[in-house]
Amino acid sequence: MNLCRRPAVGSECQKQQSMPRQPVKSEKAWQSCQENFDTKMFSTTQPQQKDIEVVSPPNDGISDLSFSPVADYLAASSWDNFVGFFNFPNHSLIFRRLVFGRSSPQEQLSQKLKSNMAGRLSAVLGPRFKSDGTKVFAGGADKTGRVLDISTGQTATFASHDAPIKCARWVDGVNNMQNIIATGINFETRLFKKYWDLRSPNPAFVLNLPERCYTMDVVFPLMVVGTAEKHILVYHLQNPTVVFKNVASPLKHQTRVLSCFPSASGFAVGSIEGRVGIQNVEDKDSHLNFSFKCHRDDKNVYAVNAISFHPGYSTFSTAGADGTFNFWDKDSKQRLKSFNNIGQPISATAFSRNGQIFAYAGSYDWSK
Repeated sequence: MNLCRRPAVGSECQKQQSMPRQPVKSEKAWQSCQENFDTKMFSTTQPQQKDIEVVSPPNDGISDLSFSPVADYLAASSWDNFVGFFNFPNHSLIFRRLVFGRSSPQEQLSQKLKSNMAGRLSAVLGPRFKSDGTKVFAGGADKTGRVLDISTGQTATFASHDAPIKCARWVDGVNNMQNIIATGINFETRLFKKYWDLRSPNPAFVLNLPERCYTMDVVFPLMVVGTAEKHILVYHLQNPTVVFKNVASPLKHQTRVLSCFPSASGFAVGSIEGRVGIQNVEDKDSHLNFSFKCHRDDKNVYAVNAISFHPGYSTFSTAGADGTFNFWDKDSKQRLKSFNNIGQPISATAFSRNGQIFAYAGSYDWSK
């Protein structure tokens, strides 16, 4: 699992002669380095410092990363049933919690013989903080959703599906969309998603999907869901049960990841073929849509595993199965900075609440 620390990366850097940055990267954990970008070439003008590796990273594949919205705490979920919590600037593990119970030795042996997600009965997928930072919730391959109270360390079940929960997102909404968590599943015969109210054991809404849910993101009032067969469903959460738009992905191959703009006016979509599409929700802004190639070399094309937007600028990161990550400016349509291969796939990324810390996980990503 790797970490990058840097001040905001955005179009603002073109208004100054130079802007100090503090990135981070590493092969197995967290890193930090310090550099300046030239406004024209975006070249490194200071030597890169050694990366910082977090203490006690997860023991198995890392499925996702999420920063607290109120403090510099990072949640990292993994396939060993645990969520680990790290604090900064100490880069140290605060505590780990067993979110999903371990299976029997016979089941664990069976899991090792299976390559699909359903075989990993207790993997933790997609942790997200509540908006006040007091709780973390996640979906699981055991078909349940769990919520963890940070102060007490106690866990409770908030959702139950009849298939593994691939995605879970906190909906920080208004009126009937307060205290709501949206979940989606990835299973051939279970094509729906649910909204869960934390105050009730039953789903608030159940929606049918055209295909299996691969990825999902929410920036209220926008929710975007990516499914198999390249469907992208756009919802306005003031009307959460009605699809605002059902569009085909602008990319040629299978959708891997979606990430909403911080402004909730559009989203970025990444695919397994090393491409990213920038899409605006409103038709009047469609002239701003574009796609570009990334995470490729002379011989191979790699999946785009993660896209994260900086909270304060029009910039975003992409990370892929090729073991590299890049920073891009959406509005000027250019790459700001690329980083060297870390020697393994990057499975997840996240910006901190103020954009001064960028974290990424170097981990097996199931792309092979």
